[in-house]
Amino acid sequence: MDTGFQPHPVNAVVRRQEANTQMEVTLATEDDVPVLSELLGVLFQQEAEFRPDPERQSAGLRAILDRADVGQVLVLRDGPAVVGMVSLLFLPSTALGGRVALLEDMVVRPDARGGGAGSRLLAAATEFARSAGCLRITLLTDAHNAAAQRFYGRNGFTRSAMIPMRLLLGGQRHAEPSAAADAGGR
Repeated sequence: MDTGFQPHPVNAVVRRQEANTQMEVTLATEDDVPVLSELLGVLFQQEAEFRPDPERQSAGLRAILDRADVGQVLVLRDGPAVVGMVSLLFLPSTALGGRVALLEDMVVRPDARGGGAGSRLLAAATEFARSAGCLRITLLTDAHNAAAQRFYGRNGFTRSAMIPMRLLLGGQRHAEPSAAADAGGR
């Protein structure tokens, strides 16, 4: 049975040259997992429902990297340094009759924010999803993270009338909301 999920070419790589600094978006590799796990730690410290757990984050990243039909992780590099990442997961939509993407995680190092790095990374992720045949990108932000909501709105995302709900099945517990959650996050 053909699911319609085919590995796709890496044609959404974006390169920018600005003031002697080259920002490049590439596909993540196994070698990137440790620094990506650290970036996810930064993200999860800001979120109400998640806590950093490097082992879990590394396992999740490897699960995506090992299966291009499931998703991709894009990395924003400033020279050799990784300054941001975004993960896209792919699934079929019965509503749209085709492939869609879930933007699962997006984070830019705090010292690299404010100069357009996040917008460049999001534009590359959007183009990558489009080139992979996706008809929509859906993402979640913390309810109290107005800065993230403004960022995504400036980049073309609109609020959905849908309300996310979840049920954890592996014996995990929902994290208690933290004061840090009001300061940032997805």
